[in-house]
Amino acid sequence: MRLITLLLAFLLVFVGCTTAIEKPKKLIEKDKMVDILYDIALLEAIKSQNVNGGISSKKSNEFLFKKYKIDSLQWEENNKYYASDIEEYKKMYEEVKKRIQEETTKANSIPAQGTPPTNPDEPMVR
Repeated sequence: MRLITLLLAFLLVFVGCTTAIEKPKKLIEKDKMVDILYDIALLEAIKSQNVNGGISSKKSNEFLFKKYKIDSLQWEENNKYYASDIEEYKKMYEEVKKRIQEETTKANSIPAQGTPPTNPDEPMVR
């Protein structure tokens, strides 16, 4: 009897783990979803660094929903859908990471205003 119970439990767990997430009726295209994830990463960085007084979660959500013309339910359904394929979701986050690194490299290559020239004998041209 224990063996049958154990097999049934195993079967239930196995079947429960393979349930596919339905494709949302209002599917957000993959590229647009990557854009949203990128913006979320930037907004989270602003929140964590308290840049310009920070930004509240409510304000950041309002910004995202307005910018991408989506609502919270559409976001949740799509995020769950894309996250159900972990390998694809990981690729999406790799794209976000790559974009952040590119923007960081660009920002670091721009000299700050008022930075003295590398050679103090040369005048700084603006």
